[in-house]
Amino acid sequence: MAPISSPASDAPPVRRPVAGLLLAAGGGRRLGGRPKALLDFRGRPLVENAARVLREGGCGPVHIVLGAAAGAVRERADLAAYETAENPDWAQGMGSSLRVGLAALADSGAGAALVSLVDQPGIGAAAVARVIAAYEGGAGLVAAAYGGKRGHPVLFAADRWAAVAAGASGDRGARAYLEEHAAALTLVECADVAEPYDIDTPRDLFRLASPGAPRAGEGQ
Repeated sequence: MAPISSPASDAPPVRRPVAGLLLAAGGGRRLGGRPKALLDFRGRPLVENAARVLREGGCGPVHIVLGAAAGAVRERADLAAYETAENPDWAQGMGSSLRVGLAALADSGAGAALVSLVDQPGIGAAAVARVIAAYEGGAGLVAAAYGGKRGHPVLFAADRWAAVAAGASGDRGARAYLEEHAAALTLVECADVAEPYDIDTPRDLFRLASPGAPRAGEGQ
């Protein structure tokens, strides 16, 4: 008689959900003090698109870190479907927002955090889904790549959060951590489904009206 195998023993381990972490606290210094979360994108605040991209790409829950003009963002943007946290030190740079966001996820039960930036509307749900797929395949440190160059979104397994937060400072965010752990980083090419441009200066604002910037869910 052939031995009876247990299906459960052959199945890959089930990984805990991936939480989306959207950093949307910046004050838009190079945009003349216009908070990026409130920039108009197809008739709605830009933060709504960025949060929706995370959800449609497979993240759950989705947490948003607000900062500059947080009250106005809460008033104007429909964020009822998401968790929000406020960074009172947002002017110190992206690192402080990353620390606030990871702290907010501590009791979420998520197995990983996928970090994205509010000012990159060219990155849609398809790129998010590819990064999550790498995590579900066993990787614990993942980043989207564009022509082989590391970009966003970036995913950190939960056992890395403390070290990432400890090293996050200024506008470098997790850059130092990623450079230090480059050997463990899985890069997932996304140049065929996303464009990693930033909305940083008035010269970039035309991109918010560009038909080339994918809507959430497009390009999958």
